[in-house]
Order: sequence, then structure tokens, then C-alpha cells
Amino acid sequence: MINKDFFQALEDLESEKKINKEAFIETLEQALTSAYKKMYGEAKSALVKLSPEKNTIRVFSYKTIVDEVNDPDKEISLREARLIKKSFKLGDQVLSEESTKEFGRIAAQTAKQVVMQKLKEMERDIAVSELAEKEDELMTTIVKRIDNGTVYVQISSSNTEGVMLPSDQIPGEKYNVGDRIKVYVKKIKDSFKGPQIQVTRSNIGFVRKLFELEIPEISSGDVKIKNISRDAGNRTKVAVYTEKTNLDPIGTCVGFRGQRIDTIVSELNGEKIDLIEYSEDPLEYIARALSPAKVLSVETNESLMASRVIVPDDKLSLAIGKSGQNVRLAARLTGWKIEVKPESSVSNVQSEEAKDYELTELSEDDAFTNLEELDELEELEPIEFSDEDPVE
Repeated sequence: MINKDFFQALEDLESEKKINKEAFIETLEQALTSAYKKMYGEAKSALVKLSPEKNTIRVFSYKTIVDEVNDPDKEISLREARLIKKSFKLGDQVLSEESTKEFGRIAAQTAKQVVMQKLKEMERDIAVSELAEKEDELMTTIVKRIDNGTVYVQISSSNTEGVMLPSDQIPGEKYNVGDRIKVYVKKIKDSFKGPQIQVTRSNIGFVRKLFELEIPEISSGDVKIKNISRDAGNRTKVAVYTEKTNLDPIGTCVGFRGQRIDTIVSELNGEKIDLIEYSEDPLEYIARALSPAKVLSVETNESLMASRVIVPDDKLSLAIGKSGQNVRLAARLTGWKIEVKPESSVSNVQSEEAKDYELTELSEDDAFTNLEELDELEELEPIEFSDEDPVE
């Protein structure tokens, strides 16, 4: 019915497809048992046993030994059982081997179906396992199709698809079928349809991985990324630092004649990038974070995690940015609320409100120390402006 070639095929599946042979045989036995019952009726209790060592398959019906028989198809009395074997006791099962001649064709079909189903399940599990290692990684993909704004990409060296929702795309970026694009693997989850891979180009993880890819010193850890804040498609701020005194973290990221940073900007479709050198001094860090605007002074209130920044009148709009973008990104980068004031609004006499501010240092525990915390940052309070603040 099932010869040694079948069992050899199971050995090959185990080595080539990494399928567990024992688990596969157990599944096949259950399927064949079910097929046998459908063929000969559910009245009998039956089981199928595969023996890879002997290259055989055997079908058994069995009855349970009881005191009083209520179902002759499934039960046998202790007296009758001991006529077969004297050592039998209540609760034991008496097995009788059944002929498998008529069952052979059904068994072969069932085995084939089980093999195909198991192969699909195993291949899916293997694909999910291998792809799970790609989570939080950068991958080069090919645009396969575009449907209602959602982009489906082909994951390299696999038959699986990545899904990039409109919210995960860089605003204004156009995609065409056949385009090769880099994506960040955001999440992988299994489903009845197979592994679903969510990819993105709009979050900070994508920028972080681009920096690691293009800048060896970041990949090696000589230069470290402290924080990233991003308005995808418009502007990104990246705070970097190094513990090596002979290394310039900003220059390292820019590269010779700007080659490194230009490559990253090109991949981001022209998105502006502000490189900020991180400082443990919050006053200095906040001032740098408002780049490219020039800052005259910074005051902080540690208890409120709030700061007031004074800039030249003609740099106010630059410090704030379009729709408050620059100051908003600076606040996310530093973890401080930032209020920007023009130099002309500052009186020589310190106001009562200003007395609440003092120069303080921010401890490392108070600062955002990893990229994941940026996603948990609550929405910042609106920026407050006085009536005399110029708006451009």
C-alpha cells in the first residue's frame, strides 16, 4: 500500500524541508485513521500505525475490555478477552489487525493530501520563522502591484509579499510596478492566508537603518544615534554623538563632500536632514536642536520640562518653521517643551513669569535615551506666542 519509497520520501522531506518526520507520521496516522473510519463506518474503533523501520503500514480495530458490554463494536468482556490473552485486565484494549487490501487506494490518496497540506504548513512556518529575523531590518524589494494607494512589494529571495499602507509611504513619493525600493520591516504576523509583512518608509526606523547602512562608524558603534524625530517627506532631525575624542560625529555622517548624507537624502526623496550633535547639557542640546536657526539664549524649568528660547527677530520664522515644524521636531528630539520668543519681546526687566525659569542641567535619566521612547511621546502642547510675535 505504502512502500519503502514513501518512507524514503519522508526522510528527504525532513532533510530538505526541515520537516519533523515523527510529527509528520503522527499527523498522517491520524488522517489515515479518519479515512479508514469513513470507509468502513464510525462504529468501529480503529487506528493506523506506520512503521518507518519496517516500511509498513498496519490498520487495527480495537475493543476496550469492560465488565458489561453495551456496544459490541467497541467493547469486549473480560472473559472473552482472556480467551485471547490471559494477562488482559479491565480497561485494556484488544487489537485486531484488519486487511488493508481494499483500503490501499484510499490510503494512498489520503497520504498524498496530507503530504501536500503538511508541506504548505511547514513552508509557511519556515517562511515566517526566517522572515521574523528580518523584523526591524532594511530590505530591498520590488514593487509588485499597487491597489487603492497600498503598495505590495516582493520580498527578495522569498515568495512572500510586503504590504506598505499609504500611512507608511513617504508623502509625495511615486511608485511604479517594477521599481526597486528599500523598505523597513515594521511587523511580521502569521495569518490563515500566510505571513503578513508590514513594511514602511515613513517611520524613524527607516532613517535609522539608512544611517547604519551608509555610515560604517554608526554601524560599528563608534558614532551613536541618540534620538530621531521625523516629519516624513519634509524634515528629519538626527541627534548623534561619540565617546571618541578624535572623532567628529557630524562630519562623519556628512562624509567627504557630503557624499554620505547626500545618499541618504536621495533615498528619502529629497527630505531635509538636520544633523544635531547631542549634548548632556539641555541648554546646549535645545539650542542645537533648533538648527538651522541661530539661538541667542535658552532658559529652562526642569520641573515642567519646559524651555524658553530667544532668537533674533529675523530668525523667528526659521526657528519655528512652517506650521511650527522645526520647533515641534526639536521638542520631540530633546524631550523638552520649547517656547520660541523673538529678541525684541524680551524686556530688560525680568517678568514674573520669567522668574520661574532658571538654568538647570538635565540628568541622563530625564532624557529620552532610546528611539522607541519617541513613539510614546505624547502630543506636545501648542506653541504660545505673544501678540507682538511676528508671524511669517
